[in-house]
Amino acid sequence: QVQLVEFGGGLVQTGGSLTLSCAASGSIFSYNTMGWYRQAPGKQRELVASITSTGWKNYADSLKGRFTISRDSAKNTLYLQMNSLKPEDTAMYYCNARKGMVTGTYDYWGQGTQVTVSS
Repeated sequence: QVQLVEFGGGLVQTGGSLTLSCAASGSIFSYNTMGWYRQAPGKQRELVASITSTGWKNYADSLKGRFTISRDSAKNTLYLQMNSLKPEDTAMYYCNARKGMVTGTYDYWGQGTQVTVSS
């Protein structure tokens, strides 16, 4: 069973930084793509950043330059470094793992970690 557990959310002031972690069960290379999504109250869940098993990274255009996705294969952990945080970054952040199998493509989600940026 796939388990994703996020850590690192919290309350930070505008301009501050946070690093989110996502500990995955099993090797992170067993997933085609891993990524971070966020959902603010009343809004749809949106992609923040993702990384493929081969290391290709993708970012939401509005977040390029402030957020960095990375991984540590030895720890089976995905990270999201967030700098220059703004109040509009306030949201629940979710870790995602996508796995393609013969029977189809499956998405797995963590429980989420809250990030609140105060003005």
